[in-house]
Amino acid sequence: MSFVIEDVLVRHDPAGRRVPVLFDSPHSGTVYPAGFTFACPLVLLRQTEDAYVDELFAAAPEAGVTLLAALFARACVDVNRAVDDIDPAILDGAWPDPLRPSPRSAHGLGLIRTLCRPGVPLYDGRLPVAEVAERIARYYHPYHFQVSSVLDGLAVRFGGVWHVNCHSMPSRLGWDSPRPVGVDFVVGDRDGASSEPEFVAFIAAELRGMGYTVAVNTPFKGVELVSRYANPARNRHSVQLEINRSLYMDEETLQRHAGFEPLRRSLSTLAARIADYAEANVARRAAE
Repeated sequence: MSFVIEDVLVRHDPAGRRVPVLFDSPHSGTVYPAGFTFACPLVLLRQTEDAYVDELFAAAPEAGVTLLAALFARACVDVNRAVDDIDPAILDGAWPDPLRPSPRSAHGLGLIRTLCRPGVPLYDGRLPVAEVAERIARYYHPYHFQVSSVLDGLAVRFGGVWHVNCHSMPSRLGWDSPRPVGVDFVVGDRDGASSEPEFVAFIAAELRGMGYTVAVNTPFKGVELVSRYANPARNRHSVQLEINRSLYMDEETLQRHAGFEPLRRSLSTLAARIADYAEANVARRAAE
């Protein structure tokens, strides 16, 4: 059963069993709005997407997990950033509200991405204020509304909720002097601020048991979609899960390779085990 906002998002709800777990894939979308113009090579623009992450987790609703995926491309607007994380220098006029650009904006990776890679601009000039405001209204706010609504609803119903924010990462970090990322997965909980440690340890142990290498909070800790909705003291837990792209695709051409299906099966198993983890946690708390 799916809820769709055309070109914006799709939410796949479990048809039967339902558990207090949300997986969301904010960067796997491929839809670029009409009139979206860019100055960088198309192949580099497409490499900013978290290609196929939504497909890798497609079986999660069969385990009772709700799955939310963006349909729009992250280059339009990055929902994993604060809404005021905009560098005013990229705009052709004054923004109507106060802005708080983060260091990510300074590196071209804020709410509105301005670089495909270091030294490779995405645009050839400043962006109209009205266009940026339209992207926020059309894409950013509806996506966050769905994340918030699903998590709130599950937390009320079950007394807790577990959120996995799903991403892919390049196998090498940096372009000027690339270095291997060194692991298959990174689990981030903002150094313990966004989740109970048991949940992070559980995910890491499950993946390691499948033969994968896993790091925690290095080099990715989680950003807006983890920090905004987490509150471990209220039994609301959010983690970011980064998947090494080399496990399942050619990073230059974005073509899936033979590793895609084995990884998809592993992640389907992981989703089912996370569902069992959350269900058992709810039962244990109810019995206390």
